[in-house]
Amino acid sequence: MTNSFFKHVLVAFMLFGTIAVYAQLPSIQYYRYNDLRGWNVFETSKEDTVKYDGFRVRVGGGFAMQFQGISQSNDSGLTGTDNGGNTVPLDFVDLDNNMTLPTANLNFDVQLEDGLRMHLRTYLSSRHHPEAYVKGGYLQIDKLDFVSPGFMSGLMDKMTIRVGMDEINYGDTHFRRSDNARALFNPFVGNYIMDAFTTEPFMEFTYQSNGFIGVLGMSNGRLNQEPVPGDDGRVFYGKLGYDKQMNDDLRLRITGSFYNSSDGSTRDYLYGGDRAGARYYSVLHTVSDGNIGRGPSDFEPRWNPGFSSHTAIMINPFVKFNGLEFFGVYENTSNGDDAGGSYSQIGAELLYRFGESERVFLGGRYNSVSGEAADGAATQDIKRTNLGFGWFMTRNVMMKGEYVTSKYDGDGFTGTKLQGAEFDGVVIEAVIQF
Repeated sequence: MTNSFFKHVLVAFMLFGTIAVYAQLPSIQYYRYNDLRGWNVFETSKEDTVKYDGFRVRVGGGFAMQFQGISQSNDSGLTGTDNGGNTVPLDFVDLDNNMTLPTANLNFDVQLEDGLRMHLRTYLSSRHHPEAYVKGGYLQIDKLDFVSPGFMSGLMDKMTIRVGMDEINYGDTHFRRSDNARALFNPFVGNYIMDAFTTEPFMEFTYQSNGFIGVLGMSNGRLNQEPVPGDDGRVFYGKLGYDKQMNDDLRLRITGSFYNSSDGSTRDYLYGGDRAGARYYSVLHTVSDGNIGRGPSDFEPRWNPGFSSHTAIMINPFVKFNGLEFFGVYENTSNGDDAGGSYSQIGAELLYRFGESERVFLGGRYNSVSGEAADGAATQDIKRTNLGFGWFMTRNVMMKGEYVTSKYDGDGFTGTKLQGAEFDGVVIEAVIQF
């Protein structure tokens, strides 16, 4: 498996290198650049800055590798029951200071017609899948000139339509998170504890005018699809916000988003839809496969409330004043089941960027999640702090590192492997992205 992985990655990046050296990557309309120019870009702009010059294919990608030095512990002496009913220890595994499995992405962005483009992303290797597989893709429509010249241009000057099987535009954290090897837009290594990211079949309408942002979308809420009874739920989501460059020094943005899923079937993918796996490797894994509560997986230490249907809201303020940046998160998700239960998340990032083109930055992030799985259940609390730095060596190459500490408290973790759990340490990550 290891030899196969390196063979695929080597071939892919030989191809990437050939393209980068011998060909000028074509410009794509209404596109978020996959390098430093894409930093702090949220929805793609409605400014028509690229002249349409026929069919174009832009091949890009990403490569990320980490050195992880994390230690972890929980209350010793805990036991659980394996699938055979045997009592097994729930002590965490010892972690070594070492490299983790590198991750790689392959991107195709295709200009099909004027104002019409396609995006497709393949994970060449990820924590959860060392083999290559398609993450998803979408068709983005910013003009309807392919119907007839100038068709509905008054509306389409402000409207963007996206249709596909890819990440939906709920909240703003998904613009700043690491998407497998696309780690250049995340100022830290880890993502948020409740990581609102999912790939679902969707249709989405975005309206932008004079700083105002409105989004309305629909999905079936499924990661995998089956045209059978019982798999017929629906999700509606949306966003309202304002994003304005007030002057040369100050940019202000604030958005509020909602996500509502029906009880037609299991709809718990909003916080568990990233098939690539979480960013910290082997954290919260026990010495055995037995467990009480949540078992070892490639998706820990993310926290998924696991509600079968739910309503979630997220509020995100963003302020940039010269080199100083603040990004905030308030989020709540409520169980749509009669059993009730809810979780709230708070996040705050503060960065200072300096140097030529603000290519160097220092910063910190505080993140906490608190709630209960059902009405009257014991509370579960998770707190995490990241202190980090980053350096864009070029607009395509980034080096960053962080110190992370996380702790699990609350009676809701009593008797599980997360009783008294904590981890801390240093992670360094190198990212290539174009």
